[in-house]
Amino acid sequence: MSDFDIRYVSRLARVSLTPVEEEKLGNQLGLILGYIAQLKEVDVNGVEPLAHAIPLVNVTRPDVPTGSLDHEEALRNAPARSNGLFVVPKIVE
Repeated sequence: MSDFDIRYVSRLARVSLTPVEEEKLGNQLGLILGYIAQLKEVDVNGVEPLAHAIPLVNVTRPDVPTGSLDHEEALRNAPARSNGLFVVPKIVE
């Protein structure tokens, strides 16, 4: 691809390349971009887009509401409490 600039891309990636590396990577990335251009020519009309090659099913339990802790049980192991609330260190001034 003639409009591909390996020096520009290497500056964006903050990677310094020697002239030999620029030549080698430029050719390789040019071939990759050429292959992508070739894939764009494939007729995909009527093909449903997929996120995965095989169907996936999440294995999860059903969400069933259950009872919660009562107030005293929740505060039982609190290192510090005041007026029925947890006391925590101040983190914002």
